[in-house]
Amino acid sequence: MRGYVGPAGGQIHYRGSGARGPVVALFHESPQASNVFEPAMPALGRSLRAYAFDTPGYGQSDPPVGPLEIPDYARLLLDAIDALGIEEFAVAGQHTGASLALAVAQLAGPGRVTHAILSGLVLDRAEREELGASWAPDKPVDPAGGHLSDLWARYLEIWEQPPELVNLAVANIASVFARYNWAYGAAFRYDPTDALRSVPCPVLLLTAERDMLAHCDALALAVRPDAKAVRLTDTTGQLPWRVPEEFAAVLSSFITEVPGGAP
Repeated sequence: MRGYVGPAGGQIHYRGSGARGPVVALFHESPQASNVFEPAMPALGRSLRAYAFDTPGYGQSDPPVGPLEIPDYARLLLDAIDALGIEEFAVAGQHTGASLALAVAQLAGPGRVTHAILSGLVLDRAEREELGASWAPDKPVDPAGGHLSDLWARYLEIWEQPPELVNLAVANIASVFARYNWAYGAAFRYDPTDALRSVPCPVLLLTAERDMLAHCDALALAVRPDAKAVRLTDTTGQLPWRVPEEFAAVLSSFITEVPGGAP
């Protein structure tokens, strides 16, 4: 199932799966799209109602008029959740998506968000400043296509393999190249510490062993010592694409078996 919600010129695209069970809202990393969740959607839909959203300006969601901050993106995503008639829901996100998940939980208010599943939440201010200065600079389109070969080389290194996944990453970025770094900038400017500390629901830190932000879990546990941490070994990030059944099983177990609400 796929659809759009929101006003003309500001629609949010989503992918959905499942007809019954608790709801989970899924938020992708930058500068990707909800298609990174696509392999896991059938498995998630067996026990949950899963909705994977394209961040505004990415995938097939309409872009805002200019770069936003994380709370602004979160407001648009929460509006999409509200438009779908969803009352209670869990949130799950990776990297930028983890910050979006926390910001959505804060905006939703007490009682609505039942669980938070986070991967690679950047908490260290110095690391955010370093990434903000170097990770995603403005880049022109190279008439000879060099920007595409640069993207391929970068994602082949950081996402390792297979080529089909690297191709997905490059295609996602190429389709929004003029604004690929908008949400990156928002994530590097956003401090999720207070949101992580105060979100009134159980928290799961779900991270791949070789995820480039796996080291952030230690900081997250220092902020939120009651969080549960699960480390999937022998893989890097993009868990819903690489290990869809395992990813879905961990989310489903946490959401359906751990009592929601205030921990």
